[in-house]
Amino acid sequence: MILTVTLNTALDITYRTPALRPHASHRVSEVTERPGGKGLAAARTLAALGHEVTVTGFAGGATGRVVRERLTGTPGVVDAFVPVGGATRRTIAVVDGRTGDTTRFDEPGPLITPAEWSAFQEAYADLVPAAAAVALCGSLPPGVPVGAYAGLVRTARAAGVPVLLDTGGEPLRRGVAARPDVIKPNAAELAELTGSHEPLRATQDARRRGARAVVASLGAQGLLAATPEGRWRAAPPARPHGDPADTGDSVVAGLLAGLVEHLPWPDRLARAVALSAATVLSPAAGEFDRAAYGDLLDRIAVTVEANAA
Repeated sequence: MILTVTLNTALDITYRTPALRPHASHRVSEVTERPGGKGLAAARTLAALGHEVTVTGFAGGATGRVVRERLTGTPGVVDAFVPVGGATRRTIAVVDGRTGDTTRFDEPGPLITPAEWSAFQEAYADLVPAAAAVALCGSLPPGVPVGAYAGLVRTARAAGVPVLLDTGGEPLRRGVAARPDVIKPNAAELAELTGSHEPLRATQDARRRGARAVVASLGAQGLLAATPEGRWRAAPPARPHGDPADTGDSVVAGLLAGLVEHLPWPDRLARAVALSAATVLSPAAGEFDRAAYGDLLDRIAVTVEANAA
């Protein structure tokens, strides 16, 4: 079982409109809703790859009930959310049908009380020993300590369970110091963490700060990985055209799947990039194009990266 943690769970709502214009009323041509948050998106992809996944975090209010109801029909995903008094947030995405651009509005999330945070920590400690790997994903809702991920990393490490951390800002800085097995920042998060805008130098600096392995998402350029076994770049054969939403979560799913299947790092990176590109190419938000994934997997270029100066 793979355990994904989404502390700031969301109900993702997508509106599609023929054209988005400021200061105007719009007719919506299509509305979709699905459970959201980084850990849930990664969990769906992992389940589609055939892995059993348990999802946890916070869920509350009418929105939280909808999220949990939608998860009930997802094969391979087990709901272990901790209920809270506040309402789970919504994220609103408006897709401009003319340009394909997406405008997002992200609510902050419910205020988590000290008692609710303690209840989650107890539930998490009970779940971790049965996991083959843990993913800690996304932002923190109000009320959760900024060092929360550092404590959750230490719990997983104490149980001997590998842990991947995917967040940014101060939660990432503190989480790295707890020595997670993998972190997956994007270029901006990596630069904020290390102060360096040179990706290879920055990945090596992040390792010195405590991360055992660093896999940086570089957008259309693919992934850059610095690990104890070596350094690699992995890129798709061509830049995919489509919706880039959830591509980072597909990278997390690919890395976790490769980890629990004991694949060598180049194969893990190839899988992660192929899943990311196949997510861009999928006509359905939050899914990956299975045919494209199978085709891309053998065409991902993974090259050894020289040391930074």
